[in-house]
Amino acid sequence: MPVAAAVLLRNDGKVLLAQRLEGTPYPGYWEFPGGKLEPGESAVAALVRELQEELGIEVARAAPWITQRYEYPHAHVELNFFRVFEWHGEPHGRDGQAVVWQTPGAFDVAPLLPANTAVLRALALPSVYAISVAEDLGEEIFLRRARSALDGGLRLIQLREKSFAPVRLERLAQALLSLALPRGARVLLNGDADTARLLGCHGVHWSSARLASAETRPDDILCAASCHDAEELARAGQIGVDFAVLGPVKETPSHPQAPPLGWQRFAELVSGSPIPVYALGGLNRADIDLAMAHGAHGVALRRAAWKDL
Repeated sequence: MPVAAAVLLRNDGKVLLAQRLEGTPYPGYWEFPGGKLEPGESAVAALVRELQEELGIEVARAAPWITQRYEYPHAHVELNFFRVFEWHGEPHGRDGQAVVWQTPGAFDVAPLLPANTAVLRALALPSVYAISVAEDLGEEIFLRRARSALDGGLRLIQLREKSFAPVRLERLAQALLSLALPRGARVLLNGDADTARLLGCHGVHWSSARLASAETRPDDILCAASCHDAEELARAGQIGVDFAVLGPVKETPSHPQAPPLGWQRFAELVSGSPIPVYALGGLNRADIDLAMAHGAHGVALRRAAWKDL
């Protein structure tokens, strides 16, 4: 059963939940608003219609996000989630259902529908995923720029220094973590999970080769993966990593031999993905809205993340 579901995002970062009515499956449970697609109706058309009917609002800007499939006792549902960034009107329960604004990671209403578990994890991911460039800049300059970026709101970093010897990588990881931890930012190591744990990182970022050879993902830390095509994205979703990075979207100096996907192909590849996907390759912060409009969770940045501020 296909369903369109909405994550309404307010400027303060809160999202809207609605409580299911008596006489429906799972009465009293909280969920993201939405409803079933009518015959021949697209998911985006259903989203617009349902939010007008249920909440009395008119959608002004929405973007496809992730797709969750869940088997309830009463139905097998395919939840096509959209992030709704702008709307007209004040949301209210037109059918008498309660609605509340909640902060991701600090919900104080319960119970939630079980199909929303992956959505809650994904909501904790920021719109920018920064990839380290200490080899290019030198550690001192990189760390200075990292401090500036973290002070500016950066909250997710991939430590990717392939040429660094273990001792040198450990020193950089310790220095970066000393900046990230007090600011509530998370650091993932591009490498293997054991080394990520040893260095005290919050997670591991797999190359596409590591993803291909993995049988399961680590459950005690964050896990992300680099993808370049439909097969790799499908593998990332099957393994259940927390998010993937897909690219290059545009031409990039770091991979001059890789043909760019372009936005249309990127949107085709991420459509229906069960996990959030960051767009990578030749992008900057000004591309965030464009990336989201094509189904990306946000943008992964290398050089553009560390401009001297």
